[in-house]
Amino acid sequence: MSNRRQPVLGILGGGQLARMLALAAAPLGVKTLVVDSAADACAGQVAPLVVADWVDYAALEAFAAQVDVVTFDFENVPAETAQWLAARVMVSPAPQALAVAQDRLAEKTLFRECGLPTPEFMAVDTREELDQALAAIGAPAILKTRRLGYDGKGQFRLKSVADADAAWAALGAQASRHGLILEAFVPFERELSVIAVRGRDGDFRTWPLTRNWHTDGVLAMSLAPALDIEELQQRATALARTLAERLDYVGVFALELFVKDGELLGNEMAPRVHNSGHWTIEGAHTSQFENHVRAVLDLPLGDTGARGMAAMFNWIGDLPAAAPVLQAVDAHWHDYGKQARPGRKVGHATLCAPDAVQLAARLDALAGMLGRTAQAAPVLQALPPSYGSLE
Repeated sequence: MSNRRQPVLGILGGGQLARMLALAAAPLGVKTLVVDSAADACAGQVAPLVVADWVDYAALEAFAAQVDVVTFDFENVPAETAQWLAARVMVSPAPQALAVAQDRLAEKTLFRECGLPTPEFMAVDTREELDQALAAIGAPAILKTRRLGYDGKGQFRLKSVADADAAWAALGAQASRHGLILEAFVPFERELSVIAVRGRDGDFRTWPLTRNWHTDGVLAMSLAPALDIEELQQRATALARTLAERLDYVGVFALELFVKDGELLGNEMAPRVHNSGHWTIEGAHTSQFENHVRAVLDLPLGDTGARGMAAMFNWIGDLPAAAPVLQAVDAHWHDYGKQARPGRKVGHATLCAPDAVQLAARLDALAGMLGRTAQAAPVLQALPPSYGSLE
C-alpha cells in the first residue's frame, strides 16, 4: 500500500470558481482547503472551508501550514494578504500579478508596455480632473473605480460631458479611497477573451478565442471557438504570452479584448480562471480549472484544444428549469448552489456540438425550450444563419 502524501491546494475565496477548482483537483489526487469570510461560501459544499477574514493572521498562519500552494478565485482578494502568505508558502499566481490586475491604471499601463493598445484613459482624483479628462478624451466615456468592482459594478457611463456631475455624484466619494479612471468608450465590433495558462516551467498554452456577449455589464453568453479569428488568435496568443512572461505568471488568466477595425484593444485582465472559460469543462480536452491546478502544482499542462464547438449560457439572478438542458444532446448543467439574487451568477449551462452548423440547430432548439431565445439570439446571429431562428 502506498503512503504517498496527497498535495493540498489552498484557495483564497470560496465562490463558484473555487468550487470548480476543487472539483477539478480531486481526480488529480489533489486535496483542497478553502478560506472565505462567509460561512455559506459555495465552495464549502465540495471542500473543507475555513471561515476567516483576510486580516485574521492567526487563521491564515494555520491555513498556510496545511497547504502546499495557495491560489485565489477572484481578484478582490487583498494583494497584501497574498503577499503576507507568500512569505510562508508558495502563492501562485504571484501577488504582483494580483496587484497589477487590481489597479486599472497599472493594468492598462502594462498592456501598452507589452504592445497591446487600449482605449484612451486618464487617472481622475478630483472633480476638476474629471473635466480635464473629458476635455482630453471626449464622450461617450466610462468612469470607473481604479480598484474593486467588476461585472459592471463601480462604473458610470457618460453619454456626454453634461453627465459629469452625475458621474461624480455616483463615484466621486471613492476617488480618495480607490482612485478613479476615465476610459474612452469603444464602439467595438466584437468582445473576445483569450484564456491562457503558463506552467512553472514556462510552458505556455491558450484555449481557442472565446466570443462573449454581456448584459448590464455581466457575461450572458459565450461562443467558442469564436468564428473567423485565425489572425486574431495568433495576435491574442502572442500578447497573452508577453504579459505572462512579463509577470512571471503561473496559472490560468483571462485577457479580455475588444475588436475594433480588425485590431485588438485590451480591456481587462483577470488573474484567475474566468467565467468566459467555463465552456472548457466539457468543450476542451483539458479544462481551465484542471490546467490551473496542474500549473500551480508544477504538473505537466494538458491539451487546450477544443473538442468541437460550444455555447455557454450564464445564469444570472436565478436558474431556469434544468430539465431541457438535461434532456438535450451534449448539454451540461451547472448549479452553483447559491441563493437567487439579482445580478448574481448562480450557474451556467454549456451546449456542445461537433461543428457550427449542428451547434446552431441545437442552440436554437434548446433556447426555445428554456424560454431564453433573446439571451441566445446574439450567438445564433453569429452562427450559420440558415440553421437559426433569426434568419
